[in-house]
Amino acid sequence: MARRERRREREEKEEPREELDERVVHIARTAKVVKGGRRFAFRAVVVTGDNKGKVGVGVGKAREVPDAIRKASDRARKAMVDVNLLGTTIPHTIQAQFGAGEVLLKPASPGTGVIAGGGVRAVVEAAGVKDILSKSLGSDNILNVVQATFAAMKQLQNYEVEAQRRGVAPEHLAPFWHRGEMANG
Repeated sequence: MARRERRREREEKEEPREELDERVVHIARTAKVVKGGRRFAFRAVVVTGDNKGKVGVGVGKAREVPDAIRKASDRARKAMVDVNLLGTTIPHTIQAQFGAGEVLLKPASPGTGVIAGGGVRAVVEAAGVKDILSKSLGSDNILNVVQATFAAMKQLQNYEVEAQRRGVAPEHLAPFWHRGEMANG
């Protein structure tokens, strides 16, 4: 009884959450074979972002779909990370892998739009990227593709830092439409 009251008080105390873009990317039905037959559960994959450079991915599992989505949403909020952006795109080309899912992300000039499929599109749009080219390589498992995209977004660095890491001049790594601004400024 006391536990229920504490939980109710905790829920009432929760401050209003900032406005985040939440997307349910995938819901899968799973089955566990038990003595009496099959027991079904659901797995939800949710991507959360503020459209200003923060994004998170969460996976929730429960016997009912709304509970799975709620769990995934809470985990996505807790897993949010800052992403380095260059205007409306990413600062440099990046490739990342999660399981057998592999994703290649390339910066795109302003006005290109988001050229990406399902899971990749959800992650990059939630992060606030407006122009990007992408290619999903390897597995087409949505969970692995989403996790690979999230891993790629976490690895993004300022292109000057990445150029130094690679041992090349920053002008060679900067997107071509940004090079003119470098020369002028």
